[in-house]
Order: sequence, then structure tokens, then C-alpha cells
Amino acid sequence: MRRREFISLFGGATAWPLGARAQQPALPTIGFLAAQTAEANADNLLRFRQGLKEEGFVENENVKVEYRFAENQIDRLQTLASELVRRRVEVIAVSGGPASASAANATTSIPVIFMVPEDPVRGGLVMSLARPGGNATGINFFSAELGEKRLQILRELVPTATRVAVLLNPDEVTLAAANLRDVESAARAMGVQLQLLNASTINEIDAAFVTIAHERPHALFVSSGPFFFGRRVQLAQLTARYAIPAIFSQRQAVEVGGLISYGTSVAEAHRQAGIYTGRILKGAKPAELPVLQLTKFELVVNAHTAKMLGIIVPPSLLAIADEVIE
Repeated sequence: MRRREFISLFGGATAWPLGARAQQPALPTIGFLAAQTAEANADNLLRFRQGLKEEGFVENENVKVEYRFAENQIDRLQTLASELVRRRVEVIAVSGGPASASAANATTSIPVIFMVPEDPVRGGLVMSLARPGGNATGINFFSAELGEKRLQILRELVPTATRVAVLLNPDEVTLAAANLRDVESAARAMGVQLQLLNASTINEIDAAFVTIAHERPHALFVSSGPFFFGRRVQLAQLTARYAIPAIFSQRQAVEVGGLISYGTSVAEAHRQAGIYTGRILKGAKPAELPVLQLTKFELVVNAHTAKMLGIIVPPSLLAIADEVIE
């Protein structure tokens, strides 16, 4: 074979795979929207990817994910949701009530998989839990509805508490109202006086604790919600600095030094959302996927923090705790 013919054949052989790769279809793209920072969502994103993998999807292998984080600025969520719609993603997974509402407002055609801490029917996201009926479905991880139970646990932990501060984020309107509704009902039954404190920024959290230091309530109830979840380290440090026993909605706050938490697992909600997102990519319709409701509730106690605060955790709470962090 002559050298020119050999070069021609060799060049054609190498060019063919390159051309074939260029003609391969683009990977399907998922949009992921959350109100917090990427760092605050790191553990939850691992569980989301785990759920995707259970359905056969691995990021950057056979699916892409476009992430949008509002950096705790709720007013950015609508713009970020609209960006994902313009990106024409195949499905949008959204974490938290405000992000879910923004996605629902941004599209009625792209499937939306939400993770919300309150009733999605009451929030207007779906027609019913069994038959969502539109382009959205997802997971309710029952956080806002547990305010009464959390206050009961806090009172059992600190039986002398007659004045309890309640930290709310007014920017998360629906969630703050749901938390307050439940905790006010429980407080009336217990004869507990509530002191309401609002915070929607890092500086406002600091200011709320200055008020706590001045007013000296006996305990603190931290509302559920994406903002306080994202600021859990700051909150745990401040409760330690001001020596006030506090109850949180998520175990992650206790893992970084908070005293006690009661609620469902947000991480598990993200895994289930990953599974639902994978099913949508396989052709399932959100209208036909019932809203999942997490029913396993976790009570987590940080024994080291309790000792530091001079609190003796009652045996009744220790007996039912899912985990005691030493």
C-alpha cells in the first residue's frame, strides 16, 4: 500500500469516532433549585444523587444537573426558577416551600418535584396528595406541622420553662405562619408565654439573640425552614454562647452542637426526590405520582451540649431518642 493511501485510511479511521461523538444526543438535564447556599445543601445533594442513582442516573455520565442557589435571598428564587425554565430542563427538583412556590409560578409544563415541610395541598402546589393532577408532585417531610410536639418536648426537657422565645423568618411567610399556629396552640394549653422574634438575615439572627440576652426567656423554639437550616451552625453557636436551651426541626443542627431536635429527615426527602426525578426522566407523569409523606420522626439529643448547659435530660426522653450524641 502506498504511503498516501495509508494516511488517507488512517485519517478516516480516526475521524469517524470523533464525528460519531459529535452526533451523540445531549444528556438530559435536571434543574435543582434551593433557597440556601450550595454548602448548606451539600449533604442533602449527596442523598439526591443517591436517589437518582437508584433509578439508573449518574450525574455527568447519563444526566446533567443545573444548580441554582438563592444564597438565603428568598427574593431571588423566582428569577432563578425562570432561568431553569428558559434553560428548558427536563425536570426541576426544588427544596423548600419558597423555592417550590417559585418553580410552580415559573412553569405549568415542565415537571416539578418539590420537597416541602408543610401540606402541599394547602400551599396550592397540588390538587390532592393521591392525585396531584398537574405538573408537580413530590415529598412532604412534615416539619411545620410538628410545632406542638416540639414545644411539648422542649417543656419536658426544661420543665420550669414558662417563657419561651420563638424565632421565625418572616420572609418564609407560609412556613412561619404554620409554625406559629401550632406552637401558639400548644403554648395556650401549657400555660406558656411566647415571645416572638423575627430574623431573615444573619445580622438579624445576631440581633435576636441580643434580645434573648436582655429578656432572658427560659428556652428557645427555632422555627423550621430553609433559612434557619442553612444557618444551623450560627444558631448552635449562639445558643451555646447565651446558654439558652433550644429545640430545632432537623438533626443536622444537633450534629453541629444544638441541644435537641425533632422532625423527619430532610436528607431522606432528597433521596426520595431523586428517585421521583429519575422516574420522570424515564417517562412517568407527575400527575400520576402521589405525593410521598415521610412518616418516620427522629428525636436527637446532644448529651454534651446538655451537660454544658447544666440540663439533665429526663430518662423518658432518652428512652425514646433515636440518637444521643455524646
